[in-house]
Parts: sequence; C-alpha cells; structure tokens
Amino acid sequence: MRQEPTWRIPIGILALVLALVVYGLAIANYLGPTITTLPALVQLPVYILLGVVWLLPLRRYLIWMETGRCSAPDKGE
Repeated sequence: MRQEPTWRIPIGILALVLALVVYGLAIANYLGPTITTLPALVQLPVYILLGVVWLLPLRRYLIWMETGRCSAPDKGE
C-alpha cells in the first residue's frame, strides 16, 4: 500500500481528462456527421459502444497511477 503521495495520481487524472476531451472531439468531428445520418435505433448502440470503448484501457491506467506498474501487484504485496 502506498504511504506517501505520488505525482502519478494528479498527472494521471489530468491526462485522463485531456484524453477524454480529445476522444470526444475526435468522435464528434470525424464520426458525428456519419452517425447522425443513421436511424435513431442504429445510433443508440453506436453511441453506447463508443461510450464504453474508452473504458477498456482504464484498468491498467488506474493500476499504473496507483503502483507505477502496468500490471496488478501480486496478492502478497
């Protein structure tokens, strides 16, 4: 368990917010015009998928923020 503060947490949060803004703008600029031409019932799963995709790398990213490694620590640590 971490005992002292680390720079990774505030920098990691700022980087995560920046990455989400860039991701959102990229989706809005490049895929938005195409998605809006689709029927509403097709748009819904597309937006759900795009809303969940950014979560895929989040586990390893949060582990890195906490431990400084990209994989979870052993249970004995």
